[in-house]
This record gives sequence, C-alpha cells and structure tokens, in this order.
Amino acid sequence: MKKTTAILSLFLTLFMSCQTGKKEKDTENKTITENFITNEYSDLVTLFKEWRIFEKPPLLDGAPDYTKETFEMRWSRFKELQSELKSIDTTNWALENKVDWMIVWAEMNGYDFNHRILKPWARDPAFYKSVWSNRSDVPAHEGPTHHGITELWTYTFPLSDEERPKFLNDLKKIVPINAQAKKNLIGNAKDLWVTGIRDIQHQSVVLNNLKKQAHIKEDLELVTVIDKAIASTNELVSWLQAKSSSKTGPSGIGKDNYTWYLQNVHLVPLTWDNEVMILKRELSRAWSSLKLEEHRNRNLPKLMDVNSPEAYAKMADEAAESLINFLDQQDIVTVKPYFDPALRKHLGDYIPKEKRNFFAIGQHYDPRPLYSHFYHWFELARMDNEPHKSEIRKEPLLYNIFDSRNEGTATAVEEMFMQAGLYDDSPRTKEIVYIMIAQRAARGLGSLYAHANEMTMEEAGGIHSEYTPRGWMKTEKELLIFEQHLYLRQPGYGTSYITGKYLLENTMADYARIQELQNKPFVLKDFFDTLNSIGNIPISLANWQITGSNDHLKIINN
Repeated sequence: MKKTTAILSLFLTLFMSCQTGKKEKDTENKTITENFITNEYSDLVTLFKEWRIFEKPPLLDGAPDYTKETFEMRWSRFKELQSELKSIDTTNWALENKVDWMIVWAEMNGYDFNHRILKPWARDPAFYKSVWSNRSDVPAHEGPTHHGITELWTYTFPLSDEERPKFLNDLKKIVPINAQAKKNLIGNAKDLWVTGIRDIQHQSVVLNNLKKQAHIKEDLELVTVIDKAIASTNELVSWLQAKSSSKTGPSGIGKDNYTWYLQNVHLVPLTWDNEVMILKRELSRAWSSLKLEEHRNRNLPKLMDVNSPEAYAKMADEAAESLINFLDQQDIVTVKPYFDPALRKHLGDYIPKEKRNFFAIGQHYDPRPLYSHFYHWFELARMDNEPHKSEIRKEPLLYNIFDSRNEGTATAVEEMFMQAGLYDDSPRTKEIVYIMIAQRAARGLGSLYAHANEMTMEEAGGIHSEYTPRGWMKTEKELLIFEQHLYLRQPGYGTSYITGKYLLENTMADYARIQELQNKPFVLKDFFDTLNSIGNIPISLANWQITGSNDHLKIINN
C-alpha cells in the first residue's frame, strides 16, 4: 500500500511538474519552447525571442516564403503570440520593462498591419530588391525589405574561406525570390509598381559590376551564380514592365489606416491631420527664419562653395574636427572614442557643381549641417560597440519603428547644435540649416497627401520641389524620386524627420520642466546621454522613460 501510495505521489508530482513547467509545440517544423506566463519580465524576453523567430518566414525553394497560403497557415500562431503578450500583467514592473513590452506590442502590430493593409510582397515590387551595397544610416534599411537580402557591405573582398559559402548562399536566394515575386505581386498600386521597377533594374547593374571585380571574375562558381541572378533579375524587370500598363490604382493607404499605423506601430501619438498641421507650421517657420537670417547676414560675404577635390577634402576634415570638438568642449554630449572614426567614414567626396543633389549643394558650402545629421553614425557605432543591455532593444526594431527616434533626433540636432553655438564662426551657415528643415517639411507634407490618395507620387514631389528654398531640389531628380518612393512604401517615414524632431523637442521641454520643478539645473549633456542610453526606440517611449509620464501615449489604442 505504501508502495502504491508512493508511486501515485510520484505520478502526481510529475504530472503537476508538466503542467507548471514548459511545453513543447511544433510550429512550421520548428520546436519552440513556450513558458507558462508568470508575469515576470523574463516571460516577455522569452516571448520576444519566440516572436522574432516566428517573424522570419519559412523557406520556399531556398528563399523566404511570402505566398498567401503560407501567411494564412501561420496566422493562427501569430494570434497566439499576440494573445500571450496581452496576457502578461506588467502592473508591478520597472518602467524600462514596461517600455520593452510596448516595443514588442508595436512590432506585432506591424506584422498585423503588413498582413492586412500594406502587403509589400503583393503591392510593392521594390520589396524584392535583394542586393544592398551600403549600410543604412539608421538601424535597418529604410522601407520594407524581404528576409533574404544580400548585404554586400558586410563582406570583405577577396572573400575568406569562411565568407565564400555564405556569400554563395546569399546570392542563390535571388532566383527563387524573383520567381516568387511574379506569383505574389498581384496589387494594383500604380506608383509603387512603376517606380519600383527602377529598384530591380538597378540590382542588375550592381550584379554586373560585382561580376567584373577582380576577386570575383576568376571564380567560376561565383560568376555562374551571379549570371543566373542577373538573368532572373532582368526577367523580373521585363515581367514588371509588361504588367505596368494594367496598374491603375492608388498607392496610398488612406488617412485612417495611416493614423492607425502611426499610433499603433510607430508609436507616434499623432494623427494624419496633426502631422499636416505640424509640417505646415515647420515649413512656414523654416522659410521665415531663413529670410530673417538672410536679412541679418545681408552685409556679410556670401558663402563660397569649394571647387576642387583638394579644397573639399580640406574643408571636410576641418568640419569634422569642428563638430567633434564642439560636442566635446561645449558639453553637448559625451563624445565616445568611436564618434570621430564613425563620422570620418562618411565625409563624402567632391562632386562637380552640375551633378550635386540637394544635400551635396549645402555640403560643398559647409558640411557641418549635414554632419550634424550624421549623428546617425554615432548611434550605429554605439549599437556596434555598446549594445543595449535589453535583448529587446539590442537589435534594430522591425518595420522601421525607430524612425521617430533616429530620423527625428538627427534632424533635431541640426538646429539644436546651431542654437547651441556651432556656427558662431560662420553665421551664413545657419541659412543652410533652415533650408534643410524646409526641404524635410516639404517632402513630408507631400508624402502625407500621397498616402491620403489626394495626390499622386509625382504631385507630392511637386510640393517637395517647389517649397524647397533656392531651387535646391530642382537640380537633380533622382533624389526626389528616391525619397517620395520610399515614403510611399513606408508610411510615416517621410514625416518622421519633422514629427520626430517635434517629439524630441517636447521631450527636452518636459525634462527641463521637471528639473526646474525639482530645483535642479538643466544640463544638456545629461539629457543627450540619457536619451542615448535608452536606445533606438520611438521617441514617445523615450519620453516616458525619461519623464516617468505616459500621458502623451493615451491616444494610442492599447
């Protein structure tokens, strides 16, 4: 009897252990460990890792699978993950952990929105661009990209024995993803379709140039794979061109969808109408400030642009040194050892006057306004050298959710550094700063009307071009097309420079007010160091973590 009781007790113990421990679930031929929710922060981290594994689609013929059937098959698992997240009670969590929960919530909303509305795999040919030559200046590539891209900039040529198989495997995905594109692309978004063809055409150019490089052309296997990728890319271009005449529909997502996406995915506590008002205000402010600055400087010599590679190299070197010294000596931010080398990789080269686009024009008068925007590279260097302690913030957030933080900060510091005294030695340079603000406000305003389907992409570009001072957006059309196309592909991105700036200014103001109420001095360096320590997350969440108040987030439907 005692033996039976002991066996029964052991059975019950094992049974209860199974119920309160971990269960294994086979999903898409992967075994994923699920923890029962205990409302600990560790539950969120575990769920986040499962979510990120799920977010990467399974493979079809060696390439990521974006077919309708696969999305439908996986939808129930997504809803389970979303439900598990919502079941976690964060009431007693530390503030930074609550912020992390919001990040995961926003990413899942991004997946949901892409599935329901944006559908880049079905509407956006540029989604199938596979080869990327350069690193983005923000945490991930701007706009929707597929999960099997080849990042040329991550490879060192000639390839090592370890890199070569990975490179081959990357390139081998191009043929099947192109074949899949011709099945998946069923949308009727005219502007996205027609303009997206350019991205695929350019891929063929990049691949042809790659094949000609000395370290590639002698490798028969590599050349064969590249040739197949080129042929497949050219076939996709021809197919897209043949279908383009039948595409007649709008490409914008509409005001209501735009607002939902803005609030629930990018965590920007604004509406479409709010953004129109903010961008109109900033456009007017930039123009009027420019004219006042021009009046103030009317008796000063005009800035002269450099006219040779040697003059540009000298000016760029001096500008980089000036910016780094200013940030350090004026206690703007803690300057890390990696700041200077990160900036100097992107000083640019001399460009003849007739070939300069908007940014290159200003850059050849004084590069410091643009180099201030290159705060981007300090942030990426920080991610590389000092990754965030949070597993959730360590890597780039999905779906460009970082845009208000990274683009907003880079835009805001252009004017903030100016106001803090960066151009005391060159008052005319302030004019460039206001021109840059006006350009970003104009292009963002155009993108808003394009997403509302009140304008075509070309008409939105007209605002972009006509409302940029001094005709600087009329010198080179490629930048205009690139920017308006990107903003049509990625809702909220075109406005994030100005609205992110607005939200950062609000955050600084809130922080300063709190310091004053507590009889503490406002220290600019402390503000920027705190912002940097929080990581590349939406500025609305940074505000919450800095101030302790989430009142500004109440508009968001969580």
